[in-house]
Amino acid sequence: MTPARFAVPAWIRLTILAAAFAAVSTEQAQAHPHVWATIKTELIYAPDGSVTAVRHAWTFDEMFSAFATIGIKAKTKGQFTRDELQPLAKVNVDSLKGFAYFTFATADDAKEKNPFDDAVDYWLEYDPKATVLTLHFTLPFKNPVKAKVLKIQVYDPEFFIDFAFAKKSPVTLVGAPKLCAAWTEKPDDPHFLSAQSLNKSFVASEAFVGMGAQFANNILVQCP
Repeated sequence: MTPARFAVPAWIRLTILAAAFAAVSTEQAQAHPHVWATIKTELIYAPDGSVTAVRHAWTFDEMFSAFATIGIKAKTKGQFTRDELQPLAKVNVDSLKGFAYFTFATADDAKEKNPFDDAVDYWLEYDPKATVLTLHFTLPFKNPVKAKVLKIQVYDPEFFIDFAFAKKSPVTLVGAPKLCAAWTEKPDDPHFLSAQSLNKSFVASEAFVGMGAQFANNILVQCP
């Protein structure tokens, strides 16, 4: 049995089941369905040069966005306002809390344990043209971090959600000292596993726990 701490959040489970039923062949049905998210991140700095918060914007794929909005009453057909989506935004962040918001921090090679307070300033944005949802939320550090090298990783340990950096401006430093520099690192080939090997891995979910770290999206910041 999969450990409770790795249970799939309810807001993700709906899309996973829907994707599985939508498969058009037995082989496809056995493949593990995914939720895809494109991420942009801002690191918020205090005047003393310490990082006080991580601000995320995660844009989900069209399938997830479609199923996530089922049943939400909209005043205008095909569009959802921030207020209409706020209950769903709360469900999202409440579910993500048990997964450490899929966000991990390392300061000067020392991994921070439970570094963040609960998410704040969370809300959902719907793009009616692209028909996708973007979840915005901020993770305040419990203790502001001042490090020469800070690494922020975003990944799902079970790889139910496949995160990827946005092509343009994936990371922004807000209020950082002038000489700080940021860059991103991602797996050289995130699709190196064949469908057959993935199918075998998903059969034993406990053995699969932790594999998502191989697909971690890394944000690195170096300051003098």
